[in-house]
Amino acid sequence: MDLTINGEKKEFVDGSLSVLQLLSLEDVKSPDMVSVQLNGDFVKKSEYENSSLHNGDVLDFLYFMGGGK
Repeated sequence: MDLTINGEKKEFVDGSLSVLQLLSLEDVKSPDMVSVQLNGDFVKKSEYENSSLHNGDVLDFLYFMGGGK
């Protein structure tokens, strides 16, 4: 399966992945701190486990960081 993640094309042997499995494969350390866009739409965290990915999908992992003075 071919996916584009944060603008980078990647190939995965497994033809059946969920967003949650992909976060694990991509070694995302704090998946609870990441928002995921799938083909331009945000995926609810409660749906990560049940959101199936398909060949050609485009994902963006968005990391929100706090800060300030």
